[in-house]
Amino acid sequence: MTSSPITGRRALLAAAGLGAAALAARQASRPAPTPHEVRDASLRLLGTVLPDKRAFELVLWDGTVLLGGQTPPRARLILNSDQALGRMMRLPVDLALGEAYLRGDFEIEGDIGAVAGLADDFEGSFSAAALATMARDVQLLRRHAGAAPAPVTATLEGPQHSRERDRQAITYHYDVSNDFYKLWLDQRMVYSCAYFPTGQETLDQAQEAKLDYICRKLRLQQGERLLDIGCGWGGLAIYAAQKYGVQVLGVTLSEAQLHEARARVAAAGLEGQVTLELRDYRDVLAKGEGAFDKISSIGMAEHVGRKNMPTYFRAAYAALKPGGLMLNHAIGDGLGQARVPMWLQSGNFARKYVFPDGELLPVWETLKHASEALFEVRDVENLREHYALTVGHWAANLEQHREEALAALGTERFRLWRIYLGACGYYFQKGHLTLFQSLLAKPDAERSAHLPLSRADLYS
Repeated sequence: MTSSPITGRRALLAAAGLGAAALAARQASRPAPTPHEVRDASLRLLGTVLPDKRAFELVLWDGTVLLGGQTPPRARLILNSDQALGRMMRLPVDLALGEAYLRGDFEIEGDIGAVAGLADDFEGSFSAAALATMARDVQLLRRHAGAAPAPVTATLEGPQHSRERDRQAITYHYDVSNDFYKLWLDQRMVYSCAYFPTGQETLDQAQEAKLDYICRKLRLQQGERLLDIGCGWGGLAIYAAQKYGVQVLGVTLSEAQLHEARARVAAAGLEGQVTLELRDYRDVLAKGEGAFDKISSIGMAEHVGRKNMPTYFRAAYAALKPGGLMLNHAIGDGLGQARVPMWLQSGNFARKYVFPDGELLPVWETLKHASEALFEVRDVENLREHYALTVGHWAANLEQHREEALAALGTERFRLWRIYLGACGYYFQKGHLTLFQSLLAKPDAERSAHLPLSRADLYS
């Protein structure tokens, strides 16, 4: 009687997700594995679970090479010790692999995106006998690996997405060092998706094109008042004031960004035209300012959180004059259309180590919240391919300034940024992540949004 195949999901859940108490009891009663047993278990396990068509080769600690499905390979994953694989075989897989990389359990040479695509290529099904062997090998490797030190992460206090905790989360990510961000961002320090009309633009050219694209979508006019929520290092505020003659209030929760942005405003001679403040998005009108003609929010909504999204859009709607426009530019969750299994991609790694408390909503949910706040959705554009290009430039710049970045951040934090940028490029390219620019209108008393009948002016 032949055993029926068991899906890859159930197999890895059973093999890597063994109960902690049961596993500990079994480990305590067994002798330590020999080096020969560890190597054999590793080879069996890798030979079973690694997709044949993967774009990278894997190198064991003893130099043994497991070739991939592409020649030459786009990357090499190198296990630095015989404990590495046991530390990586935990669920959720994205968190376990990310933490193992931060600790230095393995290296990636070449295209990190080739390794990030492992979950896409995983389509295995296993017999009951193969599953039993996998479970034994995983137990042996985990017993040999022992406890692994936890990488350093953010320590946030207070209720999630409260004002104080949001400030802590922003400080963790953005107040790393202005000099560090200067190593790999463009000259304007625009930390969001650039716009590549031809695909041949430099990063500086593409970021300037993005800023102008936003200004044209908002139909900025001389003398209007623009509110820039999450103004970063001031790139959009300065550009809009210089090129479109608007008055700008920019708000941020990052003291490091605010310091640098104010210096840039002063250097541009725009102190009477651009005002930047340390202020929460919930307080955009707290100081009695009049309403704004236009609002931009570029790469900020990801920090708001699902439960606060209604508050976010209500605050923006209240700050906008009737007939005004808002441009909401945000990364979205594309997993609904992607092939990455949800049980593999928990998202915990990014939320734990990169953007604490960050939440990526699918575009339909974001627009639902905007509509419920009475905004009228006028235009939606997905620029994910542009973000893949952007992140590619950032990752290349970081590699070019590797030694300076290591000196600024230390090894573990540098490795965090390296794997984050390298993986994001792949996720945007394949649609696991999206980038939507949504143009929202607050119609006036006559229900007019004051927009042209076509989008031709955006491309003139």
